[in-house]
Amino acid sequence: MKRIQTAAVCGLGTMGHGIAQTFAAAGISVRCYDAAPAARVSLHERIAKNLADFAAAGLVKKKDIPAILKRITVFDNEADAVRGASFVTECVAEDLGVKQEWFARIEALVPESTILASNSSTYPISMSGTTLRHPERAIVTHWFNPPHIVPVVEVVPGPRTSEAVTRTAMALMKRIGKKPVRINMELPGFLVNRIQVAVMREVWDLVDRGVASHEDIDEAVRGTMGFRLAAIGPLEVHDFGGLDIQAKVFQNLAPEIRSSTELPRTIQQLVEAGHFGAKTGKGFHSYTKKKLAEKLTRRDQAFLALLKLLHSPQLK
Repeated sequence: MKRIQTAAVCGLGTMGHGIAQTFAAAGISVRCYDAAPAARVSLHERIAKNLADFAAAGLVKKKDIPAILKRITVFDNEADAVRGASFVTECVAEDLGVKQEWFARIEALVPESTILASNSSTYPISMSGTTLRHPERAIVTHWFNPPHIVPVVEVVPGPRTSEAVTRTAMALMKRIGKKPVRINMELPGFLVNRIQVAVMREVWDLVDRGVASHEDIDEAVRGTMGFRLAAIGPLEVHDFGGLDIQAKVFQNLAPEIRSSTELPRTIQQLVEAGHFGAKTGKGFHSYTKKKLAEKLTRRDQAFLALLKLLHSPQLK
């Protein structure tokens, strides 16, 4: 753990910039690279904005922001970015071929002692790192968006990942203020995304059937499941509700819950029309550029308030 003073992040988009910020805020030097020049040029500006929000929430001292930003160095060359890093995280496209090529390429650029981590949302390390000559030093550290705010990181070793690497990754996540959750077996989607997809399937089916408006579905979940799950986990919710009652609810409703693996018609139509959500200005809801900026600000302010209230991060 003490030797990890320098980390590298490859891929500086939605996830990568927040991961770089988190390492830097914990006192670790971060070397960064993205194939897109715009992502490299805008990195410090994006992180500075995030840190200003953290300062406003009392989660970082304003006077510390320049030092945090100074720990982040952007490189125009991938090989230069990973040189000297003890822990390298990939945030490249969620495409198995792209990730396999990245691991094959990076392994030749770093010493055998360097830990290689994948931020994949779905691919186990035994799939993305299939070409590795030293698979024992590879692991998944699955962060959640926005990564600089959401406290949990799933740590998923593969069948050939060494126990020392797993323990180091767990300890490193704690050191940078995260709450690592060790996943004991490899399975696609790991833990959280499998739960999210199960919920997603039913929510999308309710949308497709017109059970309630988009706005009311969001409000209903926010004010019930979301409200409780922000404070306690689902199994604890079940304990407090009574497992006898929960078992009966399951038996009554499970046969009625959507089990199809096909996309609901409404979702298929939105995707085919190019309505992908906030990034295209329309999804379930519509977003002007101004409205999106306002919503993102409100979202992050709410997330930061929850982080401060419920998770007490020890951020520097």
